[in-house]
Amino acid sequence: MPDYTAPLRDMRFVLHEVFHGPAQWARLPALAAGVDADTADAILEEAAKITGQLIAPLNRSGDEQGVHFDAGQVRTPDGFRQAWQTYREGGWVGLAGNPEHGGLGMPKMLAVQFEEMLYAANCSFSLYSALSAGCCLAIDAHASDELKARYLPPLYSGEWAGTMCLTEPHAGTDLGIIRSKAEPQADGSYAISGTKIFITGGEQDLTENIVHLVLAKLPDAPLGPKGISLFLVPKFLVNSDGSLGARNAVNCGSLEHKMGIKASATCVMNFDGATGYLVGEANRGLAAMFTMMNYERLSIGIQGIGCAQASYQNAVAYARDRLQSRAPSGPQAREKIADPIIVHPDVRRMLLTMRALTEGGRAFATYVGLQLDIAKYAENAGEREQAQRLVALLTPVAKAFFTDTGLESCVLGQQVFGGHGYIREWGQEQLVRDVRIAQIYEGTNGIQALDLLGRKVVADGGQSLGVFADEIRAFCNSQPPYAQALLQALAQLEQTSTWLREQASGDANALGAASVEYLHLFGYVAYAYMWARMAAVATANREQEPDFHAAKLGTAAFFFERLLPRVLSLQASIHAGSGSLFALGAEQF
Repeated sequence: MPDYTAPLRDMRFVLHEVFHGPAQWARLPALAAGVDADTADAILEEAAKITGQLIAPLNRSGDEQGVHFDAGQVRTPDGFRQAWQTYREGGWVGLAGNPEHGGLGMPKMLAVQFEEMLYAANCSFSLYSALSAGCCLAIDAHASDELKARYLPPLYSGEWAGTMCLTEPHAGTDLGIIRSKAEPQADGSYAISGTKIFITGGEQDLTENIVHLVLAKLPDAPLGPKGISLFLVPKFLVNSDGSLGARNAVNCGSLEHKMGIKASATCVMNFDGATGYLVGEANRGLAAMFTMMNYERLSIGIQGIGCAQASYQNAVAYARDRLQSRAPSGPQAREKIADPIIVHPDVRRMLLTMRALTEGGRAFATYVGLQLDIAKYAENAGEREQAQRLVALLTPVAKAFFTDTGLESCVLGQQVFGGHGYIREWGQEQLVRDVRIAQIYEGTNGIQALDLLGRKVVADGGQSLGVFADEIRAFCNSQPPYAQALLQALAQLEQTSTWLREQASGDANALGAASVEYLHLFGYVAYAYMWARMAAVATANREQEPDFHAAKLGTAAFFFERLLPRVLSLQASIHAGSGSLFALGAEQF
């Protein structure tokens, strides 16, 4: 069975040395008193234990056993309930939650690294926690004080779990056409009716109650997205003293049968006049739900990083051990019948690609976490606004690029194993199956690309991109390693952005035709910024831990020499325009 060990030294490098987390928290009053370097390290060390020793051992058995459905009841695999009990007793669900309602109030910079550990250890288990954390965020931001007081403490504690109920059988991304209804009741509640599909954790046996956040329409709602409201619908009604009351009229109709994340219950949920409570303003539910959705998008992006890290660890261990042929330069292990496959150039290409993309992603996730912390806690309004702009700009990049490159890395890890990569016992094929969904849910990566290019770059007039670009240029003023390569890549991104804004005015298909390639172009430039920052730190500290920092510099060199040039082909593809996409009529496909 493959093992997982959290890369704590790499995480501390990014958290402490590259982005100076403790110094950042010290200047944010809401965080200053609760966390410092020692606290962060202690949390990461404990997180490494619980993910590596408790949750990771359930990964393969959970995949083999899966979840089971019987007469409306869902049973999670053996060991999941006991692991959840230990997990919730440690306060992990509420790690970054509001302390006023039982959360631990830790910074997002720290939380994203914990999430990477979770996904690397066990994607299916992680999803139950991730949906609860996002549910809490939306309730805390938009619900009434009464709903917060009643629902947040047991959600943060893990006694209850949360879900996000958006998609319907006929309505995926186009939420404006949902049919779920909310009828006002005399007591101020609402009767919620409709069917939702693909609901992660919609039913399970880990917690005593489940809190569903449900999108539905009031009787007099305007048409389209502006007529959507958000409702809190518990599995069991909650009495005024916080105890559980009668079962609500919400039930799981069936489970989806999936290619991966088989220990995660993906449910069809039926609401038959279930009692619900309005969250936020009527007809403003989509905006409220996006608080949770954007959290989940970053979280699911981190799933790509976590799976890639797990695949990399397995592939490196195998490559060091597996004997096949001799090195092109001559025998390296003369005492053995063949050399370990790590001597072969193509194996090194695969491993270094995995490493460069995964470590670049970890740095970028931590950077986005920093912006979230600043946007939430900074005292200066201008600083908060700028950070929020960056969060809005970078979230679709994080979700899509992390998961696209995460799948690439997991497939490479499988390839390193050769024939054994196709065999279940080695664990690599499960990672490929598990990570594949991450490109689809929480908004497909094509939708993320359209959001980035259409809303965050073109509609914005490039202002948010300008904020990010100015930061990169300011960093390059100090002449760090790879400054020229980074500036050249940034210039290509900005030039392409300007060209696309011009094209959009005369070609309705221009943005849709270019959006995915554009997001990848953006992703590689963002990773180049991350690797330039990491290389600068490694260069300055190369006398300390020489092997560690030399490895960082070697990986940075590989990224700039072998991966960043991908922007050239992406730019060429974008400039080809939309014409060839519409050369065939629909009947010719």
